[in-house]
Order: sequence, then C-alpha cells, then structure tokens
Amino acid sequence: MTETQTASPPTQRPVRQLLAASVGNAVEWYDWYAYTFLATYIADQVFPKSADNSLVPLLSTFAVFAVGFFMRPVGGLLMGAVADRHGRRAALTVTILLMGGSSLLVGLTPTYATAGVLAPVILVLARLLQGLSVGGEFAASTTFLVESAGPGRRGLFSSFQYVSTTVGQLVASGTATLLVATLDDGQMNGWGWRVPFVLGAVLSLVGFWIRQGAQETRSAEQRRGPRPGLFEALRRHPRESLLIGGITAGGTIAYYTWTSYLPTYAELNAGIEKSDALLAGTISLAFFALLQPLGGLVSDRYGRRPLLLFFGLGFALLTVPLLHTLRDSFAVLLLVQCAGMVLLTGFTSISAAVNAEIFPPRVRAAGIGFPYSLTVALFGGTAPYVGTLFKEQGHAGLFPWYVAVICLVSSVVYLRLPETAHAPLRR
Repeated sequence: MTETQTASPPTQRPVRQLLAASVGNAVEWYDWYAYTFLATYIADQVFPKSADNSLVPLLSTFAVFAVGFFMRPVGGLLMGAVADRHGRRAALTVTILLMGGSSLLVGLTPTYATAGVLAPVILVLARLLQGLSVGGEFAASTTFLVESAGPGRRGLFSSFQYVSTTVGQLVASGTATLLVATLDDGQMNGWGWRVPFVLGAVLSLVGFWIRQGAQETRSAEQRRGPRPGLFEALRRHPRESLLIGGITAGGTIAYYTWTSYLPTYAELNAGIEKSDALLAGTISLAFFALLQPLGGLVSDRYGRRPLLLFFGLGFALLTVPLLHTLRDSFAVLLLVQCAGMVLLTGFTSISAAVNAEIFPPRVRAAGIGFPYSLTVALFGGTAPYVGTLFKEQGHAGLFPWYVAVICLVSSVVYLRLPETAHAPLRR
C-alpha cells in the first residue's frame, strides 16, 4: 500500500496532543528522577552502613537505580505491544498509573533500622515497577508524539519528549534543592526525602486525568488488521533494532552522565558542596529544556544526521576536557553542565523522531521500546554506578574516557544513517 492509502487522518488538536503527552511524561520522569537526586539520603536510610567504606551504601543505591533500568526493556516490549495492539492512549494510561503506585511505594519504604533487609527489598520492588513504567512510557509517548505531528513538524513535536522529561527532572531537582535548603540533616533523613515521592503519586493522578482527553493516533487500518506478535518487531526487523541500539548508546550515556550523575560526580571528585551541585543542575536543566524545540526545528529544516553528528563528535572530543575542568567552583560546574547541554541537544531533541521514522507503524511502539530501553539499561542506567565504582577503585579519571569512546562509536552509526527528516512518515 502507498503512504497515502495507509495514512491516518491528522490529529485535530495538536496542542492538546502535546499537552497530553508532555504533562504525563513530565510526571513520569519527575517520579523517576526524584530517586537520583535524593540518592544519598536513601542510601543512609535504606541500606546498612559499612564500617570499612562510606561509599558502600551509595553504591547500593545506584545499583538499585541500575536495576530499575533493566526492567525498562521489559516495559518497552510489553507496553509497546499494548500500544501496537490496543492503541497508544491505552498504553499511556497504564504507564502513568504504574508510575504513581511505584512512587508511593518508594515514599513509604521503611528504613533499614526499623525493617532490616525488608527495606531494600521493598525499594527494589518499587524501582522495578518504575522501570517497567518508564520503559513503556518512552515507547508509547514517542510513537504518540511523532504520529500527532503535521507535515514538516516531526522534529519539533519530537523535541517535546525531552522538554517534558526535563521539566519532570527539573521539578524533581528543584524540589530536592528546596528541601535540602530548608530542612536540616535530621529532618531530611527522617521524613524530608519521602515528600517528593508522595507528591509524585498525587501528580500521576493529574496526568492520568489529562490523558483521558487525548486523541488516538493508531490508524483505522491498524485497528482493523491482525494484532502483531509480541516479538514481531525483533523477528522481522532485526537491522532496525540494532540501528536503534547504535543510535542510542552514546546519547543515553551522555544524557545520564550530564543530567543525573554530574552533581554526584562533582561532589565526589571536585569537592563541590551538595547544595551547590543540585542548584547548578537545576539551572542547567532549565537551559536544556529551552534548547529542545530549537533543535527540533533545525532538524526539520536541515535534517536529523547533522544534529546527531554535532552531538556525537562533540562529546567524543570534549567529554574528557570538560570533566577534567571541574573543580571546587559553582561557576565552573555550571559552565561545564551548560556546555554539555548544548551538545546533548543534538541527540535529545530528535531522538523520538529518528526512532519513529525507522520502524513501520504496525510494530512501531514495541519496535522502538525494547531496543531503546535495553540500550539505555546497558549504558545509561549503569553510568552512575560505573562512575562511582571508578572513584572507589582510584581510577576516577577513566570515566570521562569511557563516555567519550561510546559517543565515538555512536558517531560512526550516525555517519551511515539514512536521512529521514523530509520523507513521509509511514502510517
């Protein structure tokens, strides 16, 4: 069938579509990132302390962070299949309810002092549910956003994936910064660290309500056709699956290093105060969110590949000097973070569009969700743990090289990537 024959009608209210995807996505990622920004407090309360090494509880906390990432491929596969079989909106409804429940579970997790080993077990369970939700959210919302876009606007709509992700992260960072600034250590360790997670559960209900008014983007022809199998995307499109892995590897490790781990990295390796590190992260995230639509618009005009190469080669060349520049200075940390955000926009602003343009509509959500989330788990989810482990073993200087090499490998993939910006989206 031709593109015209298979295309579904354009969405009637694109702004509402953006709102439905963005608000829900922001709430999802607020819940996910609150864990990262409060990792040191969770480590003190939920894990047993080691007399020999003060980094052991923090390593345990980041290990749970990574465990959540390894549920994301499962979520991408299962919720992607729901989106391909039952509609994008149905999948988005399930993911946000899952995230609200798991966020509440984190907020109610008992301390190790009161519950012993049950405390980390509950935290791991909550993090597994969060990983399932986030993996499914990316698969469904990526597909939903790009399919909602009009001609020549897929890059712009794509950019709102990370606008909303960053808004969620920004609210999480801002909430953590405010709590740290207004509460003393005893209050933060006692109950303060729980507040963001309970709030996240309430916000998830708001996101659920907004998504009820979204228009389904799955075409009428897809709804009439036979349902795709759970592993159909992997069986029939192995090259596309590998391609998404290559595209994502550099982007995800750079993203999680710069937006999640850098405050902790600066604390451990440059002596930055915790409050200064969180404040610099919050300001740079606001800057990053403003850059995303600009990147999307540029890609709609000039193509996806130039922006991807700007990102990949930029990080391959500059990660080491940027991270080695860090010292006990708020201004230097802020400049390093903002410089990385400019480079990172070359990937984040168009990631959703690039992924959606690779797969056919029948298996688009599951096809994107599994390889993307698996790659994020392998490289993004382990970044804080690897960085902290390098520090523990006395080789902190190797971590920037690790990031740079992976970005260089992805740059080779970008060089060979076909340009899809101006081709019609298969529907």
